[in-house]
Amino acid sequence: MKPGLKANAAALCWAAAISICLGFGFWQLGQGLYIKAKAEVAQVLLERAWQQTLADGKPHKAWPWADTWPVAKLEFPAQGESEIVLSGTSGEALAFGPGHLIGTPEPGRPGTSVIAAHRDTHFSYLRHVKSDDSVIVTDARGLRHFFAVRASRIVEDDNSHIDPHAGYGLALVTCFPFDARERGPWRYVVFAESTPEES
Repeated sequence: MKPGLKANAAALCWAAAISICLGFGFWQLGQGLYIKAKAEVAQVLLERAWQQTLADGKPHKAWPWADTWPVAKLEFPAQGESEIVLSGTSGEALAFGPGHLIGTPEPGRPGTSVIAAHRDTHFSYLRHVKSDDSVIVTDARGLRHFFAVRASRIVEDDNSHIDPHAGYGLALVTCFPFDARERGPWRYVVFAESTPEES
C-alpha cells in the first residue's frame, strides 16, 4: 500500500472511532437528560395525585398505567427533604419515590411502618440524619404525625430486626453502603419513634 493511501486509511479509522465515541457520548447525555426530565415530570404528577388524595381521602394514581399511588408525605425538616411515599416497594414505585412496605402498618398508624427507597436517589440523605432529628409524616387523611430519630443500624437484608407490630414508629430502609455501585446484602435502617407533638 502506498504511504499516502495508508495515511488516509488510518485517518479514516481514527475519524470513525471518534465519531462512534461522540455518538455514544451524545446518546448517553440524551439518556441522562431524559431520565432527569422524566423524574421531574413524575414529581409534579405525584404531587398532584397526593393533593387529590388529601382532598377526598381516596387513592389516586399519578398516571393511568401506574401500579402505585401516594399514601403519605415524609418530611425531614433538618435536611430540608420532603418525599411523597408510594404504596408498595415494586421497581416502579421505588423508581419514583420511597415506597411503603405492604404488610406493615400504614405510616402514622400503631406499629412500625417500613418505608424503603434507593440510597442514591430518594434516601441519599439518610446518611446525614442524626439522633433526635424530627420526621413528619402526613397520612392520606391529612393528619400529621411527628417522630424523632432514635437510632440507625446496618443490618443484613434478611435479618433486619424490624418488628412491624412493635411500638409506634418508622423504619426507613435503604441499601448500604451508600457509595456502592451494586446491590449487596446490607441495609441501612433509620428508626424513629412517635413523639406527642412537633419538637
